[in-house]
Amino acid sequence: MALNEQHTTNGKALKINLDKLVHGTLAEIGAGQETARWFFRVGGAANTVAKTISAYDMAVSDAIYGPADHYVSRERLNSMLDHEYSLLIERLDEKRGATNTFFAFANTVAIRSHSRPEEGHGWIGIRFQSHPRSQPSEIIIHVRLLDLESTRQQEALGIVGVNLMYSAFYLNDNPEKLMNSLVDDLTRKEVEIDMISFAGPCFEHLDPRLMSLQLVVQGLSDAAMFTADGVAVSPGEILYGKDVLILRGGFRPVTNTMMDMLEKGSSEFAQNGPPGAEPIVLMEMSLHNLMGDSGIDAADFLARATLLEKLGKMVLITNVAHFYGVAMYLHNFKIRRIGIILGVPVLAQVFEEKYYADLEGGILEAFGKLFKIGIKMLVYPALEPDGAVVSVTNLIVAPQLQHLYLYLVESGLIKPITSYNKALLGIYPRNVLKMLQEGDPRWKTLVPPEVAKLISERAFFGYKAN
Repeated sequence: MALNEQHTTNGKALKINLDKLVHGTLAEIGAGQETARWFFRVGGAANTVAKTISAYDMAVSDAIYGPADHYVSRERLNSMLDHEYSLLIERLDEKRGATNTFFAFANTVAIRSHSRPEEGHGWIGIRFQSHPRSQPSEIIIHVRLLDLESTRQQEALGIVGVNLMYSAFYLNDNPEKLMNSLVDDLTRKEVEIDMISFAGPCFEHLDPRLMSLQLVVQGLSDAAMFTADGVAVSPGEILYGKDVLILRGGFRPVTNTMMDMLEKGSSEFAQNGPPGAEPIVLMEMSLHNLMGDSGIDAADFLARATLLEKLGKMVLITNVAHFYGVAMYLHNFKIRRIGIILGVPVLAQVFEEKYYADLEGGILEAFGKLFKIGIKMLVYPALEPDGAVVSVTNLIVAPQLQHLYLYLVESGLIKPITSYNKALLGIYPRNVLKMLQEGDPRWKTLVPPEVAKLISERAFFGYKAN
């Protein structure tokens, strides 16, 4: 095989087939044998494939893997991997365990069709041994299939599957290279990988939060999420059909003002929602907010993430500069209501036309994208140097935008947060950061107690003890 062929789907499948060690099962439900087909197509599959299975009928699938609330879900994928890997070891370990590394590959996918016009998506995973009779490691990904044609979605699915298998076998010691190889022979117009999860001895050193960050940094997804426990999740599995409230920030560090914004904004948002429906709160960090002079500092990012997790908050990482981009991304998941909490200074920036020079329709195009899906902006006031409070009601925007601003306010798309704590209005993260780096002890009174404790104990953000 020529060297430049190794990174094509054909070359990867052939390399796996020619590997005398690798042997296992491919189980695919929902969209056919798209990955298995590659191994039969290139030849030599007898070396690699112990079994392929496609349980398309739901009753048959349930009989093999047990019932599931949703067939295209992480739950179903896990039951497939559990069943197929256990069966493989039970049947072949005595005969081949000393000379083979076993794997179970599985996917459960829904693609666009005449009866299903929704976007295609799926869960794909592999459980594998790195050497004979080792404890297995595992990689699970969630993919969005973006092509409008079902046949091309199927083709993309097969390619992603081969890429995942190749990466697991040959790139498991280099996670960044592994992740980048998942989209070889594909473009971002065809697929998005918005969740990746690693487990097992090959990946014990990996931090799942950094891996979520890498998905966005490498351009595999526009966004990635992890829970307050640091567990990587697909945005769709958490947000679909829910109410969502977003607070965007750098969180360097989290301040008492931010927490008051969140509390009061959540209360305001809940007033117009269905009874008893608690919104999912996301603390959003964009790559722009994470970028320093030398790029993104992993330790700095983990410090921010750790503080948010300590406060019990879910984190959303995006590569989207503007609010309308975040809103359009989230709208893909049929979210019922989206609220964005922001301060008056940020709202003033939203109304600066220079930020929309890249759009043909300028600020009107941006606002059309933002507000046509019913976004609510919940705005927290700010304090002027002279002590005056600036709020939605007295903010001054450019004269040519004043009528547009008033329309959005009167329509309830921009709403003031009226129940605020005036004593918190003058607290800004940049000033708190300067204090903690210079050893000024007053900073500890400006952040939540658990945040102050963590920063002091772990010397986050260049903390200097007084």
